[in-house]
Amino acid sequence: MLRFTTAGESHGPALVAILEGMPAGLPLVAADVDTELVRRQQGYGRGRRMQIEKDAAEFLSGVRAGRTLGSPIAMLIPNRDSKNWREIMNPALNEGESTGDPRKRVVTRPRPGHADLVGLLKYGRDDARDILERASARETTARVAAAAVCRRFLQEFGVRIASHVVHLGGVDARRPEPMPDDLNAVADASPLRTLDPDADREMIVRIDAAKRAGNTLGGIAEVVCDGLPVGLGSHVAWDRKLDGRLAGALMSIPAVKGVEIGMGFDTARVPGSDVHDEIAWAAGRPSTGNVRRRTNRAGGLEGGITTGEPLVLRVAMKPISTLMRPLGTVELTTGEPAAAVAERSDVTAVPAMGVIAEAMVAFVVADAMLEKFGGDSLEETRRNHRAYLADVGSRFGPAAGA
Repeated sequence: MLRFTTAGESHGPALVAILEGMPAGLPLVAADVDTELVRRQQGYGRGRRMQIEKDAAEFLSGVRAGRTLGSPIAMLIPNRDSKNWREIMNPALNEGESTGDPRKRVVTRPRPGHADLVGLLKYGRDDARDILERASARETTARVAAAAVCRRFLQEFGVRIASHVVHLGGVDARRPEPMPDDLNAVADASPLRTLDPDADREMIVRIDAAKRAGNTLGGIAEVVCDGLPVGLGSHVAWDRKLDGRLAGALMSIPAVKGVEIGMGFDTARVPGSDVHDEIAWAAGRPSTGNVRRRTNRAGGLEGGITTGEPLVLRVAMKPISTLMRPLGTVELTTGEPAAAVAERSDVTAVPAMGVIAEAMVAFVVADAMLEKFGGDSLEETRRNHRAYLADVGSRFGPAAGA
């Protein structure tokens, strides 16, 4: 129903995002996208690239007079830094250059943990620049742009998506009870997008120490999505299960190595009575079928289908593979031992990863909403959504007999 693709290299002239399948009539302006692009650029521990780029999207198609047309939405996000890389990234031959001539800043010392070496071998290239420019996390800028449209669509149905950092560099952040109503407003006010000021301070100390050591740090972000109705996804086929679709989307983020839903791996360590969520009547909750879960250990999903409780996912990011004190590798032109190339990079990008994870959840959830409710126009989707809630809200329990 909904799909997007991106194009562009890290130091090329621009990134492009194309989103197809969004219904017509959705109110949409550039600020809806730019707000999310700015959020992606924040976070203590980022490199100089974030000081250069001022990401903003330009609509090329699919939007007219502030509303979507139902046709593919194309967006352009210029790379300001590209002016410093024109000769290196020029699609055409530079003056006096022959095909196959090495260009400046050739990369022949692949980084452990990066796509450099495996990409060279797979695609038959000699310069890892041909791989790393696309494998760069800069590509996620275009993902966030496409998903910002999905987020705007979900807002029409009262669905909210937020995230916060729960671990970074060996420091755990406390999860407050109750959680803030506007989670992102609180998280975005923190330099590391945590809800724990004490953890923030200790994380900054760890980041500063890692920077002095030429090292990098990973961490974990938690994504929370509330306002979803029961019934998104399906149990009938492996590729329709919403938990699998969410996990696949989140694992596609560069440097992400693990995803948990609800209790996640802890469910394997305790008995079933400490895992499964008891069910109780809750009249007046049509989005859940007039029931509620006394707990939400399942993270809002059962059998690959939403329960109507908040989706709760945790996403683990490894330390970035570009170290300023590089690890050992080989010089591919000679076969000799060497230090890996040290491209400009971040000490950590975990706060940004949380925003990117929000984006991937927004896309998957919007796709599941359109799969369930359909509609070529926003109003048609709304009608189908209202009819469904009326139906599930009248099926069982005290409300059914009212």
